Amino acid sequence: MSQEQPRRAQGGQDPIKYGDVFNVSGELAQKTVAPEDAAMMQSAETRVLGHTQPGGAAAVMQSAATRNERSGLVGHCDVNDVTGDQGVTVTEMNVPGRRIITEAVAGQVVETFVEPTPVQPGGGGVAVTIGEALEATARTVGEKPVEQSDAAAIQAAEVRATGSNVITPGGLAAMAQSAAAYNEGCVRDEDKVKLSDVLRDATAKLPADKAATREDAEGVMSAEMRNSPNVGNTPGGVAASVAAAARLNQNVNL
Repeated sequence: MSQEQPRRAQGGQDPIKYGDVFNVSGELAQKTVAPEDAAMMQSAETRVLGHTQPGGAAAVMQSAATRNERSGLVGHCDVNDVTGDQGVTVTEMNVPGRRIITEAVAGQVVETFVEPTPVQPGGGGVAVTIGEALEATARTVGEKPVEQSDAAAIQAAEVRATGSNVITPGGLAAMAQSAAAYNEGCVRDEDKVKLSDVLRDATAKLPADKAATREDAEGVMSAEMRNSPNVGNTPGGVAASVAAAARLNQNVNL
C-alpha cells in the first residue's frame, strides 16, 4: 500500500477529512479519508459482523474516499499514514438480547451501535452492571489517556455502584484521579496512563456493584460533562458505556 500523499486539489476543492465526517480529534481529524482506509474498515466489519454495516463507519469512509478519489485528491491504493500505522478495529460486547458494536479508527471511536440478538423466552436475563460497563470502556477506548473528565465519570460510577460517597483508597476512582493528575504533567501521549490501565477488571476492583440504571447513566454523564473542557462526552467513553448498559437493562426482567 502507498502512503497518502499531498495532491493538488482540482478546482480548489478541499479533501474530505476524518474530522468532517466523524467526531474525532488531534492528528486524525486533519487526515484525508483514503480508499484503503475504507477497505480496511469494510474488512473489519465483515470479519466481526459477517457483513458491511449499513450506515456504519465503512459506508461513511467509502463515500468520503470515493469523492476524494474522483476529485483527484487521493489515489485508489492510497492509505492514510495514521490509519496505516494504528489500524482500524471493530469490537463487540454481548449482553442478554443485545450486542454492542464499537468501531474505531487509529484508536478513536467513530461509531457505536446496538444490534438485537435472540434471547430465551420468559425473560430472566442478567442485567449489565456498572462494573461491566466500565470494563467495556477499557475495551472500546482503552488507549485514551485518562483526563479529568474521565476521572470524574469513574468516580461518579464508583459512587453509584457502591452506594458510598467515600473514595476507596486504591480503588477505581482513586486510581483515575491519580492517573489524570499524572497525565497533566506528561508531554508525550505514549507516557500517559491509559483508561485500560485503570478500568481493566473494573468489576473485581469495585467493593460492590449493581445493575446500571438510567439515573446512574445521567449522574455519570453529568460528571463527565462538567469536567470536560468541551462540555461534552467521549464517544464510547465512561458515560457512553454506562448509558448503553442502562438502555439494555430496560429490556431485562430484573
